[in-house]
Amino acid sequence: MTSTSSTTTTYPTVSIAIPGSVVSNAQTRELQTQLAGQIARAAAVYRVDEIVVFDDGLGSSLKTQPPHMQPSTDPHAFLARILQYCECPQYLRRKFFPMHPDLQFAGLLPPLDAPHHLRRGDFAAFREGVVVERKSGDGGKGGDEDGGSFVDCGVPNRLVQIDRDITPGIRCTVKLDTKSYLTKKGVMEGKAVSPTTPRDEEGMYWGYTTRLASSINGIFEECPYEGGYDLKVGTSERGDISIDDINFGLKKKRQYTKSKNKSGGDERFSHLLIVFGGVAGIEECVDADESMTLPGEDSKKMFDVWVNICPYQGSRTIRTEEAVLITL
Repeated sequence: MTSTSSTTTTYPTVSIAIPGSVVSNAQTRELQTQLAGQIARAAAVYRVDEIVVFDDGLGSSLKTQPPHMQPSTDPHAFLARILQYCECPQYLRRKFFPMHPDLQFAGLLPPLDAPHHLRRGDFAAFREGVVVERKSGDGGKGGDEDGGSFVDCGVPNRLVQIDRDITPGIRCTVKLDTKSYLTKKGVMEGKAVSPTTPRDEEGMYWGYTTRLASSINGIFEECPYEGGYDLKVGTSERGDISIDDINFGLKKKRQYTKSKNKSGGDERFSHLLIVFGGVAGIEECVDADESMTLPGEDSKKMFDVWVNICPYQGSRTIRTEEAVLITL
């Protein structure tokens, strides 16, 4: 990580990419929901910043319910919805996730218990909230009528007035004014900040974003980071390096990055991407992607590191949700 000022630190990001077809292997909607929850939980425990759900062209429709209960039979949309639901703080879920068949078994999901999932009465300098509409004259309850928007940050019976106008219904990250919070009454003051600010200023993990990619190639082409991912790791049982190799490790960047920092040492990655294949592996995903000219057997050419994450596995297969935990 690099320091950009006395109070702000730029941390490297970690992204993982998973084919939505992994949930098709679970036999019931309950098991599919639990599988998605395992992935969300692993991502939170290991501070993943982005989860990419890509269409590998190998998934089948989710047909575990009657037709009238299947508005989304796409396994990729299902997995993405569950991941987004898990990441959202509990007090905001009713705002952003109305009743939906995909969420029928949401009660089975394990809580992430991430720093931004605050419990009732918890104080934190930052909170996630949703912008709400306020009627003219409500500023008299402690807010400024000429000020910015009001945000519901989950504090009982209290709203936060931020420093700018934002469209109602938008989720935003708010940095609270401690003094106004401690008054215990009236409208609190705060300012809208980037979702990365809690991490950059306080080192707090602030959840992950979920992105859908139309293919394995879309993982790279639709990358949200300027310059793309500068360290790309592919996982395969046919990897040409093993995590058991003495010279393997992300802390040994000399193997994978050639750029040098000002002190002459090797520069750490800024944006790490780890790609997981489905049941058939990354190679089959590449073969199924019509936009790729690279044959599946040459998949390792897409990555800086082509790694076997469990070289002495005792089972013939490692499930994707297991591979995520092992790798992270």
